[in-house]
Amino acid sequence: MKARLRFLLGVVLVTTGAAVFAIVFRSSLTWLYRTLYGAENVVDSIAGLPPWLRLVVPVIGAAVAGTIARFRSARMQGVSNVMEAVALGRVQLSLRTTVSRIVSSWAAIAGGMSIGREGPLIEAGGAFGAGLARLTKAPLNDTRVLMAAGTAAGFAAAYNTPFAAALFVLESIAGIAAPELLLPVMAATVGATAITRATVGAGPIYGQRAFGLRSNAELLSFAAFGVAAALSAVAFKRVLARFERWFEEHPLRQPFRAVVGGLVVGVIAIWVPSVAGNGYEPLNRILDAPIGLDAVIILVIAKVMATSGSVGSGIPGGIFTPMLLVGAALGSAWATIAGVSNPGSYALVGMAAATAASIHAPLTAAVMVFELSGDYAIALPLILTTVVSTSISRALGTESVYESELRKRGLGWDLTLEGRQITADDARPSE
Repeated sequence: MKARLRFLLGVVLVTTGAAVFAIVFRSSLTWLYRTLYGAENVVDSIAGLPPWLRLVVPVIGAAVAGTIARFRSARMQGVSNVMEAVALGRVQLSLRTTVSRIVSSWAAIAGGMSIGREGPLIEAGGAFGAGLARLTKAPLNDTRVLMAAGTAAGFAAAYNTPFAAALFVLESIAGIAAPELLLPVMAATVGATAITRATVGAGPIYGQRAFGLRSNAELLSFAAFGVAAALSAVAFKRVLARFERWFEEHPLRQPFRAVVGGLVVGVIAIWVPSVAGNGYEPLNRILDAPIGLDAVIILVIAKVMATSGSVGSGIPGGIFTPMLLVGAALGSAWATIAGVSNPGSYALVGMAAATAASIHAPLTAAVMVFELSGDYAIALPLILTTVVSTSISRALGTESVYESELRKRGLGWDLTLEGRQITADDARPSE
């Protein structure tokens, strides 16, 4: 009985810690933008600078991030380590490494690098769970559940979507839905979302949107769009892999490697300042009003290049939100070509379709956008496009971005009706 109470208290502490950390992380960045730039967000901050500073500021942020990365004592960890820790229970997530990655990521985001902030929040939640489990000498299964609960809490705090956060852990991180894992994970998303909403507001982070489906025949258009979204996600992953391969073939020590990534972002930001940050600000603008085809093409190419340069250079951060932006931009373009009356609907569906094809988690992507829209009418197009985009992505032989990270470290698995099947296992536990 005492062990059970201790475990439940652990879930509460991990949930609270992940939520409070997310609030502090986001608030500190907002404070910086207001103090240094007199702006409310990173895009307005970079856009308000003269062209030469649009180049210099990302380079400085990348140099600071790279310097921190160079002196990191433990080997690099990320969302793929969280996956391995929860799924196999053999990786000890290092709090010291997590802290250094968080500070590195914060510096990069403050400088306008094109990365998502969900990566540090997810890692922090998982590391909180791991640290608390070590402190209380929790058994292995409880440790895995605490890490999963922390991961879900971090995701929920990042996007204000509790259902999608729970599904993300079950579908992408753990690959299972056992009650022993499901209940604490769902409880953690409730707690983290409640704390976040009490601080930053109760509405969806991208605002409430109404969806309209003209007829069932329009589902054919959404199905075709699902194919286009899959192809764009595959292209994004291949560009990212090409950047990573280039950095591997031309080895540079940090912080010089990160500086190259900063130069990529800075050069692009001179002409397209909206590539700065994770993509939240231009995404909201796309949802509010359609943009021209030329602007869409420029934005998508610029964001893919800037994000690939940022992540490929070794700066810790996520691509989840940048992928949401790419999907929304493509959806807006598709709606313009099709001449529909509500292009914001296609932008919403595009967010889910591109993300699903990228992380191979159609249920997570569909539910997340459903929570963001709050409109039941969007359910059918969401399910259809995420199924189509994920199926096309898998048929083309591409892995999810997280599976690719694991595969590089020598670990791979397939999720089947019989459970998780290990296909490669040359990875070693982290120090």
